Amino acid sequence: MKIILLGAPGAGKGTQAAKISEKYAIPQISTGNILRANIKAGTALGKIAKSMIDEGRFVPDEVVIDIVKERLKEADCKNGWLLDGFPRTVNQANELEKFATIDKVINVDVPFDALCDRISGRRVCVCGETYHVSTLGGKTKCDKCGGELFQRADDNEETVKTRLSVYSAQTEPLIDYYKEKGLLVTIDGNRSVEKVFLDIEKELDAL
Repeated sequence: MKIILLGAPGAGKGTQAAKISEKYAIPQISTGNILRANIKAGTALGKIAKSMIDEGRFVPDEVVIDIVKERLKEADCKNGWLLDGFPRTVNQANELEKFATIDKVINVDVPFDALCDRISGRRVCVCGETYHVSTLGGKTKCDKCGGELFQRADDNEETVKTRLSVYSAQTEPLIDYYKEKGLLVTIDGNRSVEKVFLDIEKELDAL
């Protein structure tokens, strides 16, 4: 089972990807997480990525493509995988086809006004858990590991608007790209996590 998860920043891709990965026993491959790990480690890639991500821009295609290509060669990808946050552009999608086949593309659709609220209110932990200020009740620690919650530098309102504008210009064309290939399924993401996942399950179980 080889799946791509599409959706604007804040649409809930990461949450749904984790649930899909657990149920179907396939690795969740998040280029964002890989890049953030490099940023935390202070690698050369991390330093380049940090300056671009903080400004709401995307990391160059050739860098991200190489990351994905190498990751898909690892042993845990033998029986399938889930790409979360890649491809972001039609060029990346064309390059991906050169070394991978896709079974299904799931587009988690959420209106942009709802996304602005979601992202600017998002708080994250270094362990990867994500929360929203509306549900924290003033808590500042992660329920999973006890770590301190923080707002990512690219989650402020101004940067969010830039990210959504870039997404609209660069990533939305992927919806038509995969629709024409007969691979796309669009799911209403402006509902509870559970309801969204139920619809995703129906599509993946059919595979």
